[in-house]
Amino acid sequence: MSVALTTPSAGAVARTLGDVYARLTELCPVLSVRVAEESRAGVSAAELVKDESVLDAFVVAEAARIHDRHGVVPRRDVAASRALHDYAWSVSLLMSGARYLERRVPRIRPEDLRLDLATAEFTIIPGSDLACLADDPAAGLPGAVTVPHEDALDAELRAAVADHMGPLLDAIGPIARRRSRALWGMVCDDLVSGIWHLGRMLGREDEAVRAATRLLPSPVSPYPSGAGFRHLTTDDGRRHPTRTRAGCCMYYTIRPAEACATCPRTCDAERLRRLQG
Repeated sequence: MSVALTTPSAGAVARTLGDVYARLTELCPVLSVRVAEESRAGVSAAELVKDESVLDAFVVAEAARIHDRHGVVPRRDVAASRALHDYAWSVSLLMSGARYLERRVPRIRPEDLRLDLATAEFTIIPGSDLACLADDPAAGLPGAVTVPHEDALDAELRAAVADHMGPLLDAIGPIARRRSRALWGMVCDDLVSGIWHLGRMLGREDEAVRAATRLLPSPVSPYPSGAGFRHLTTDDGRRHPTRTRAGCCMYYTIRPAEACATCPRTCDAERLRRLQG
């Protein structure tokens, strides 16, 4: 569900970003984000980083959702990893989706994305900072920074996601019992998979795969892996993009027989079986 609030008091950049965030939620129903001009509901990443009790509630809420959905009581580290995965996927797609759809990269401050722990719905308050190309109509807006080319926009996106996620990874790492490389591997996967998912929703999967590959053609600090797409061919001769995750979302601990299609535990024969099923 998404609700866009774009009132005259909102800045021009914020209105522009609010429109693209609302469009994203329409294109990607699994992206549970509400767009608002202001909100104090839920918790923000800024609070997760500063307050151990809020971080604990974040993990406990995810554990409760896993139990409700799957009838499994997850380990604490699994619940932390799953909560982090959902957060990273959502915030990355908000930024990468704007890049993919509008060739604009927003900076989402940790205090501007809030999560309702009971419903797992996010509320985004559009900010006033974005990077765009010089010929973009938004280039003259207050808060807009121009960059010279597409590669620079990709660099802005990598930096924006890293700056948002870095403090949260530091805070949740001990609970998730995972070190820096594994945590950044998860963020890398969520950044790539969000673009891939959006491309599938638009019927432009091949284009999205190319976009994700341009964004992460190889490891770029702090991301430990490139997009790493390859193709599998089904019996009908069709080629399907796939990749192997650099980090683990831990879903296999909840449903061992249903590991993700991009999980290192899922062999190519099983991936082909699912594609042809």
